[in-house]
Amino acid sequence: MTTHKNLLGGPDPTLLPENEEAHRLLGEESKSPAEVAAAHPTFSLAWAMLADDAFEAGRVIESYAYARTGYHRGLDALRRAGWKGHGPIPWEHRGNRGFLRCLAALARAAGEIGEQDEYERCWQFLKDSSEEAYAELKR
Repeated sequence: MTTHKNLLGGPDPTLLPENEEAHRLLGEESKSPAEVAAAHPTFSLAWAMLADDAFEAGRVIESYAYARTGYHRGLDALRRAGWKGHGPIPWEHRGNRGFLRCLAALARAAGEIGEQDEYERCWQFLKDSSEEAYAELKR
């Protein structure tokens, strides 16, 4: 992966650690996102998958709750990785995708329940963090 240095002196991109075990459980062992979230509660990708599944099934409040859980677990991980509240969180890095997907899922669910401020704030946060994620996830 190539990261580009911010010429304006902003923070370096934050790269969250990858959880190979959780990815293996989802892939090779075909465990459900709920099983993976239970075994690895800090793994935001499992929460994002749960949020997406609930949203697609019309369970918006459940989707909101899953997305918010994964979002907060992701914020905790970002802070542990040195993130100071702003700066790039590249979509290209697999370890970041769960958090970014949770952020998009939270925005989507917030919009559905009429939380307009949160809807706008989350989409802006996603865009500020990763233009690529924003383009991919705001459909």
